[in-house]
Amino acid sequence: MKIQELNHVAIHVSDVEKSIRFYHEVLRLEPMPRPAFTFPGAWFRLGANQELHIIGGRSEPVFAHNRGNHFALQVDDLDAWERHLDSLGAERLPRKRRPDGAWQVFLRDPDQHVIELFTPPPAK
Repeated sequence: MKIQELNHVAIHVSDVEKSIRFYHEVLRLEPMPRPAFTFPGAWFRLGANQELHIIGGRSEPVFAHNRGNHFALQVDDLDAWERHLDSLGAERLPRKRRPDGAWQVFLRDPDQHVIELFTPPPAK
């Protein structure tokens, strides 16, 4: 008996349409079909096998921090991502290097969920 993979991450948002725009336009995630639930939301593809599920109806504030609740997305070219985020005026923290050599950039979605974009440490 074993866990096979992380299938999806679900986040609760206050404005589904605003979040759809952010995740599609800013993070360039691919929308995917969603079952006809009785509550608002949207699904996005995260890489080959994972998904991000947006669930509407949030009324409480989000308390997230890069050293607390956040999720990380491995990217191919952090320089290009920083240029893209800057061209859209997306607020982000300056790039920083982890002790293992990976590079990270943190930003927040419209509900203040923290998202980390990173490139892995160099191969040894």
